[in-house]
Amino acid sequence: MIIEITDNNFEEIVLKSDKLVIADLWAEWCGPCKMIGPIISELADEYKDKIVAGKINVDNNPVTTAKFGIRSIPTVLFFKNGKIVDKQIGTAPKKEFKDKIETFL
Repeated sequence: MIIEITDNNFEEIVLKSDKLVIADLWAEWCGPCKMIGPIISELADEYKDKIVAGKINVDNNPVTTAKFGIRSIPTVLFFKNGKIVDKQIGTAPKKEFKDKIETFL
């Protein structure tokens, strides 16, 4: 399941999570973002008890977007214990995302 992450719930969902959090920063108008979306959904289902997967719309959540200096989308941030442990800028095959997840589980 994909959770909608916003400026208002970011701290609760991402920073306070005891699981690995994958945050997909995207926008409706972004073509490459639409390629990453299904991959993140699949990973959310495959790792449903081990990770939290969420999407952050950069147009609707400027505070979070600015806080992490997001200049290019899609960007997927990997958080563990409230800190960024990795990131993927741009598109990538599902295997790359799985490899990153496995590294931090």
